[in-house]
Amino acid sequence: MEKNKVKVMICGTEYTLSAEDDKEYLAELGKELDAKMTELIKNNQRLSVTQCAVLSALEYLDAFKKADANAENLRSQIQDYLEDAARARTDSEITKREVERLGKELAALRSKSAN
Repeated sequence: MEKNKVKVMICGTEYTLSAEDDKEYLAELGKELDAKMTELIKNNQRLSVTQCAVLSALEYLDAFKKADANAENLRSQIQDYLEDAARARTDSEITKREVERLGKELAALRSKSAN
C-alpha cells in the first residue's frame, strides 16, 4: 500500500507525517497533538516543547494501556459468554433428547395400560 504524506504544525514546528493511513486521519492526529501540547505550554510556560512532548506521550501511552487492558477484559468476557452459550446448547440438546426419550417411554406405558 502507498504511504500518504501530510505536513502538520505542532507547537510552531512543521512535521511531515508518512503512513498508510488516510491523509485526513494523519492531519487530525497532528491537530490533536498540537492542541494538547499547546494547552500544556499555556498552563505551564516553564515547560519546553520537548517536556510537553514527553508529558503528552506519557498521557497517550497511559490511555492506550488502559484501553488495551479494557479490550483484553472484554475479549475475556466474550470468551466466557461463548463458553457459557456452548454449555447451554449442549445442555439444551441433552434435555431435548431426555424429553424425547421420556415421551416415548410414556407412550409405551400408555400403550401397555390400554391393552
